[in-house]
Amino acid sequence: MENSGNYAGYSLDELVNARANISDDTENAAYLDQLIAEKRAQQAQPKQVTMKFHGKTREYYAIWIVNLLLSIVTLGIYSAWAKVRTQRYFFANTEIDNHRFTYLAEPLQILKGRIIALVVFGGFFLLSTLSPLMAGIFMLFWLAAVPWLVCKSVQFNMRMTGYRNIRFNFHGQYLRALVVFVIYPILSLFTLYLTMPMALKTIDEFLCKNISYGDKRINTNLSYGSYYKAAFGSFIIAVIIFGLGFTIFAPDMSQFADPEQAPGLMFQLGLMAAYLVVFIIAGSFYTKVVRNHMFANSQLEDIANFNSSVGLGSLVALRTTNLLALICTLGLAFPWIKIRNSRYFCQHTQIQVLPGADSVVADQAQGANAIGDEVSEIFDMDIAIT
Repeated sequence: MENSGNYAGYSLDELVNARANISDDTENAAYLDQLIAEKRAQQAQPKQVTMKFHGKTREYYAIWIVNLLLSIVTLGIYSAWAKVRTQRYFFANTEIDNHRFTYLAEPLQILKGRIIALVVFGGFFLLSTLSPLMAGIFMLFWLAAVPWLVCKSVQFNMRMTGYRNIRFNFHGQYLRALVVFVIYPILSLFTLYLTMPMALKTIDEFLCKNISYGDKRINTNLSYGSYYKAAFGSFIIAVIIFGLGFTIFAPDMSQFADPEQAPGLMFQLGLMAAYLVVFIIAGSFYTKVVRNHMFANSQLEDIANFNSSVGLGSLVALRTTNLLALICTLGLAFPWIKIRNSRYFCQHTQIQVLPGADSVVADQAQGANAIGDEVSEIFDMDIAIT
């Protein structure tokens, strides 16, 4: 068949266009119809892809150092532009199924939010110095405001995230957030934190179930068992590590008998080392169990299924080398670390793309503001779903 092989590398749209330009009685018409049918059948099947990250340390280091210097020179004003530049770089280098993410926020949105955040922070500091009673009242107000800030922070980040020209969104409501982020953790105090894994599971489920992509919401069905496994496993690891550290660095128990005698230098250094080891190993165990469980039990109906393959050994190795590099370079390795982390988690994230991915309808909700995001960030309450 003449020229039939020329269509082998065509996409479905190209094949359809080519078929529309020829009549039914031409030589290649039947062949094009066959290719179009095969392409459509292929697209109707689920496709397994791995998330990819294309960022490079050299590229991000140039962005990072300029952001840092300009933020210092402008007394922090440029930090809003720095955040947008950083987010756009990482989003533009994150790929799923040959499509990359976009970050849609503008620097002035971030700057306005940060100005309001600074005013709130300044007001709290002023009240703390003038009147302890007023500071206490402000803290109660702050406790009540935490759920609103969390919802606004996540909503802003979701609304500013785009993929295939469709935005994400967050639909969490204040009253439910108040129960999840404030009441449940407070109640766990009365159980000596034995119910904290239940509270953490409820928090993650609240965040995931209220995320949408276009007109489709994430379906999540998490189990309490996985959170108790993660929490108690991390606790046992911490006990073992601290026990070994105490045995190695404090063999002479008599040094603790005299309350006026300070523990030796070796013991203090050993305790610091044990804290770091616990932070790395126990933290990695918790991340591995919870992240893998969350991804395996979350779906975008008719759009995508998710899977996470994070391993304990590889995550411990990653975090250990990151910490050593950060210490040895006095912080200059931060861009390298951030690139490594992004690449690692992308490589361990798999997505099964379903046929409905091409039929998502954009959500018509209005854009969110950055106030909740920036107020929560200045009080060290940045909410991240990793």
